[in-house]
Amino acid sequence: VNGYSLERIRKREIPYMRRTVGVVFQDFRLIDNKTVYENVAFVMRAIGAREREIRERVPYVLNLVGLDTKSRRHPGELSGGEQQRLAIARALVNNPSTIIADEPTGNLDPAMSVEIMELLQEINNLGTTMLVVTHAQNLVEQFANRTIVLNDGVIVSDGMDGYYSYEN
Repeated sequence: VNGYSLERIRKREIPYMRRTVGVVFQDFRLIDNKTVYENVAFVMRAIGAREREIRERVPYVLNLVGLDTKSRRHPGELSGGEQQRLAIARALVNNPSTIIADEPTGNLDPAMSVEIMELLQEINNLGTTMLVVTHAQNLVEQFANRTIVLNDGVIVSDGMDGYYSYEN
């Protein structure tokens, strides 16, 4: 699975969930005393990736999210949008089949929110399943994909047109 043998996963040498699901948090959850590169490499090291793999994969992912020129900076030196891009890079670096993004635009201005959603759409177009949790109705309608609306834990709407509203 994604470069690791099923035998190693079965032996719990590689935590399976960390390999197959990436998570993007609203509050970024970055390590302040590590550089952009080190923040992303840290996630690979957590699953036991080899240094050679890290040296190859991290620059590729940083380029994908538009942070390739900021690899030596620390999170505090980045804008909010750049910090969210770094959080996305961390979620993406282990090549997960699914990324869960919890309010990924919650701390961003409207223009940056659209850029982040476009990046998530691009990642989805490359084959990664994206589950985006948001209250931003305008973004849901603008990025018209499958939209599931929950009310008190109950699915009240499930459609393919990005439609956010539902009838009680």
